[in-house]
Amino acid sequence: MEEESFPMNGGEGAHSYSKNSHYQKLAHDLTKRMVQDTITRKLKTIFNPFCIADYGCSVGPNTFFAIQNVIEAVQHKCASQKELEFQVFFNDHTTNDFNTLIACLPSERQYYSAMAPGSFYGRVLPRASVHIAHSCLALQWLTQVPKTVCDSKSPAWNPGRIYYTKDRSPKAMADAYAEQFNKDMQSFISARAQEIVPGGLMVLTMPGICDRDSPSRYSIGFFEFLGTILMEMANEGTVEKGDVDAFNLALYAPSIEEMKEVIEKNGCFEVERIELTTNDFEVEATNIAGLIINFRAALEGYFRGHFGSEVTNKMFDKALEESDRVLSVLRNSPHELFVALKRK
Repeated sequence: MEEESFPMNGGEGAHSYSKNSHYQKLAHDLTKRMVQDTITRKLKTIFNPFCIADYGCSVGPNTFFAIQNVIEAVQHKCASQKELEFQVFFNDHTTNDFNTLIACLPSERQYYSAMAPGSFYGRVLPRASVHIAHSCLALQWLTQVPKTVCDSKSPAWNPGRIYYTKDRSPKAMADAYAEQFNKDMQSFISARAQEIVPGGLMVLTMPGICDRDSPSRYSIGFFEFLGTILMEMANEGTVEKGDVDAFNLALYAPSIEEMKEVIEKNGCFEVERIELTTNDFEVEATNIAGLIINFRAALEGYFRGHFGSEVTNKMFDKALEESDRVLSVLRNSPHELFVALKRK
């Protein structure tokens, strides 16, 4: 599968993901009790050793919070099994900074750890080896921008913007993204169907929308803000307008309806719980810089791969300089789609 890979910023520097993922952790916190409740009510068989996989783990520390939450829920479920051992597989692209992840592993962890590099849209672990699969804020990343969106002669072409909204971008573009999401998610679920044991669970958290015809998409306000900055830089001659026109983010936020269609088409999982929640955080003016740096830690590699370091650095510098504009473009609090599945 042809796939783009732009990992979160590695290391532990000022713009690293390990130091700047506070807002991403809010999604973990929002669904923490949902994960615990799913395990408590739906996990019927306890295996020993008990294997957990986190798909799209990045470099921490959020993956460690998520894994500890799963382990505590399993321990509570089977308090009588004192000798239960845990094996955790940390998965992400081969370009992920696994060295930082390994260096940051909790010293008093209650599990054996192993790295499982490779795209989570394909197989990365042995057949029937996983008892609980977890993924949080990873599946919004598509394998690639839809090819038609990159074609200036296509009705899906979206010049002057780096993302899309239904009310201001071509319908063909929205359809292309939806088709790419469907294809990628089918690959993800099919791979997990082979890796998860019968009766095993999969819990997923990703950005979501109210319905497939919703006029707004994931973090659209901030993406529009960065797109505006890039167009201003193009007008200044700092970057070629054609380079901006040719750039789009490979991100997608599905609706509940879209997720159900993918799951039903696959046929290997039962839906135990699926709902849209609101990540009800408020960004104050004093915290805007921190929010921008969080976005930079997650997105910088993607922009740098297309525009290069100089343009990317200037774009984020300008975003910080004009941070007062961010409050005006951030719309409603983002929605998180929580999905709990059981392997048939």
